[in-house]
Amino acid sequence: MVLVSGQCRSDQQSLLLQMKNSFRLSNDSVFPSTKLKPQSEFHSLLRIPNLTHLNLSQGGFAGEIPIEISSLTRLVTLDLSGLEHRLNLTELRELHLDRIDLSASGTEWCKALSFLPNLQVLSLSGCDLSGPINHYLAKLRSLSVIRLYDNYGLSSCTESLANLPNLKTLDLSECGLQGKFPEKILQVPTLETLDLSENQLLQGSLPNFPKNSSLRNLILSGTGFSGTLPDSIGNLENLTWVESRNLKYLDLSFNNLSGGISSTFWEQLVNLNLVLLSHNSLNGSIPRSLFLLPNLETLWLSNNQFENQLPEISNVSSSVLFDLDLSGNRLEGPVPISIIFELRNLYTLDLSSNKFSRLRLASSKPRVIPILKNQSQLSGLDISNNQIPGEIPNWIWEVGNGNLNFLNLSHNLLVSLQEPYSISSIRLLDLHSNQLRGNIPHMSTNTSYVDYSNNHFTFIPADIGNFMSETEYFFAANNSLVGVIPESVCKGIYFQVLDLSNNNLSGTIPACLIAQSETTLGVLNLGRNNLNGTLSDTIFPRNCGLQILDLGGNQLQGVVPKSLANCNMLQVLDLKNNHISDNFPCWLGNASSLQVLVLQSNNFSGHISCPRNNVSWPLLQIVDLASNKFSGRLSQKWLLTMEEMMVAETKSGSELKHLRYVISSNQFYEVGVTVTVKGVETMLLKVPNIFTSIDFSSNNFEGPIPEEMGRFKSLYALNMSHNALTGSIPSSFGNLKQIESLDLSMNNLSGKIPAQLASLNFLSVLNLSYNNLVGKIPTGTQLQSFSPTSYEGNKGLYGPPLTNDSQTRPPELQPSPPPASSDEIDWFFIAMSVGFAVGFGAVVSPLMFSVRLQASQQVTGLQRRQSETNLDLGAATTSADRDRVGLSGTRGERTAQLRVRRAG
Repeated sequence: MVLVSGQCRSDQQSLLLQMKNSFRLSNDSVFPSTKLKPQSEFHSLLRIPNLTHLNLSQGGFAGEIPIEISSLTRLVTLDLSGLEHRLNLTELRELHLDRIDLSASGTEWCKALSFLPNLQVLSLSGCDLSGPINHYLAKLRSLSVIRLYDNYGLSSCTESLANLPNLKTLDLSECGLQGKFPEKILQVPTLETLDLSENQLLQGSLPNFPKNSSLRNLILSGTGFSGTLPDSIGNLENLTWVESRNLKYLDLSFNNLSGGISSTFWEQLVNLNLVLLSHNSLNGSIPRSLFLLPNLETLWLSNNQFENQLPEISNVSSSVLFDLDLSGNRLEGPVPISIIFELRNLYTLDLSSNKFSRLRLASSKPRVIPILKNQSQLSGLDISNNQIPGEIPNWIWEVGNGNLNFLNLSHNLLVSLQEPYSISSIRLLDLHSNQLRGNIPHMSTNTSYVDYSNNHFTFIPADIGNFMSETEYFFAANNSLVGVIPESVCKGIYFQVLDLSNNNLSGTIPACLIAQSETTLGVLNLGRNNLNGTLSDTIFPRNCGLQILDLGGNQLQGVVPKSLANCNMLQVLDLKNNHISDNFPCWLGNASSLQVLVLQSNNFSGHISCPRNNVSWPLLQIVDLASNKFSGRLSQKWLLTMEEMMVAETKSGSELKHLRYVISSNQFYEVGVTVTVKGVETMLLKVPNIFTSIDFSSNNFEGPIPEEMGRFKSLYALNMSHNALTGSIPSSFGNLKQIESLDLSMNNLSGKIPAQLASLNFLSVLNLSYNNLVGKIPTGTQLQSFSPTSYEGNKGLYGPPLTNDSQTRPPELQPSPPPASSDEIDWFFIAMSVGFAVGFGAVVSPLMFSVRLQASQQVTGLQRRQSETNLDLGAATTSADRDRVGLSGTRGERTAQLRVRRAG
């Protein structure tokens, strides 16, 4: 499309028609590439001397812009956006060349524009400009709008731009600016919009603003601005143009601002509608005047160091504030009643991760519930991660006049629910990590997400299933539940995740639960209970969709049912600490996604080699066969199918992921696994994809250690102790560069310790004791740093750290001692090389407990049955929970939403 405008005389109409007919569009492309030829198409244009506006944007033209176009002396606006050519223009007032690859340095493009004295609007976003913005640009005295965003090669900005007398808009966002930004530009009296966002290396501070400043939009998010907020921010208004020219949009988030914020300068900024000060180091009290701004719609003060109590506010029933985020501070005391009741238009309220002691809402006063019902906008409430004790008042279920569909009270000190109560309409209910007791509460029949975990509940009501008709995610792990799993739970036909682990449940596993894996069930975690029965009787359906199956730590007997092979998407199988008697499950060969196989402490027996070598688990990263009765030689062919352990590259950044059940692109269930590493039974509360371990200990394996195991270059822990292995330690073990724990004790290994072991720089636990090793211990800082007990029981060994005392071997192999007990470790460090392999690093720190659903911006993420009102009242408690519940979205998503709102 070519648009031209200007005064067109009758004799020029035919010229335009001639130009139109000269274009020939290719049928091969919707957007053809047509060269601009002055002797053909543009010959007609050049004969229109009064042409003032020419728009060739997105026209698909290529080649050079003809120099003859400069003969259009009355041309005011030329738009060539989206074309593939280089610039050779003069005499313009508006120039739009967005997304054209100019590939020019600051000196080149600034100098090329310096001969355009009448230029008022310059838009060169995404043009691959580089170098500093130099003084040539400041010669364009008529410039009022400069948009240079998305030019990542720009390095700095000249202070001379402050001398432009008509400058109104300066957008340098995402330009890679570095160094200190000139303060004088912030003080330009005509400047209305300044956007420096997403220049992480840009530094600066806020100056004293003049009283005649016209600033309306100040966006500094994602920069390195520091210092305090000056009181002169209150001067950012123009008394002549109060309604149109005073500050409306203030974004100083994600900087290094410190100090307090004054209670006085906000009073003058009556037209502010958005204030973003989150992710700084601001402290002190939050001033009352900030809540009283009559046009304020969005206020984010999260992740600062604000403290003390929130102020009571009054006469704000007309407030338009609908997005209030105070999370991640040090606020304490009661939550003011006015915050809840007076701000009638609140759409998002996040008070999580503070030190609030209680809600100052007396449930005995009859006026409370009616006022809460008037909060008709509220569909979600998050006051998690505070210190609120006592009972959950029954009026809370009436918040929003029946429209409340998200409630997060997790991480508090709540002990009970006030009777009588009726949980209605809530789609997402999160009460985890409190001190709640008694029976599991009945939820609403339309509740899709329920988290009661980490409390002191003792009993599951027999009719609980009558309230699970739409439940998809149910967590009640880490309670004190006793009794049986009610058959009624099978009425939850939409289950995707069911986690009842770490309780004292008894009885058998309802067969209907296993049957549901044919429809929706992807995670079934019943581990660490007292469930009994014969596992052999369990029948997994033909189209089993289970990905996570944890039945470990129970009293199950029998054999592993062959129908489990129907679950060909299985990622985690944990059957440890039961009474299962079976052979190695070769029939699981179709489960090519298997990543964790834990059979520890059962009665498995026989060889682990599979006939026809039809087992291939290339993603396997944790194998635990310890404390069984396996025998025979280790299968070399089977070991070589574990390709994940052979990957030498370390993972960092976006590559570092955790084992999880994926529901959608941003919804998942974290998986935890108990492993024995360095002699300690440790709960990996998250399993990173860099962690690999093999535990074959306490079996009857014999023969030599396969040399091929030296190819497991990413292996972190290897335990082959308490077997009957013979031969020498493979020299290929010197290739295990990531290994930190190696236990070969209590075998019949012979020969010398390979010198290559001295090069294992990350090795922190080594046990070679009670074998038949001989010779001098290789000299190397690593091997000499271990205790003599790592080498004892080898009569022929000598050299540091051993002394001259004789080493005696016990008359027979002793049974494996129980691992040191550790109920649960909330963190687990894994030393590994990172990035450019520059030495030691702790990369998994900490692996915090997380068995939660990671939801999207729509809090339930269940669009097919979610109500139209989708209110996100605050993000979740910690950063981990924030991702889990997903109320706030990413910083970019929330900022984008605000900008769309501002543009609208």
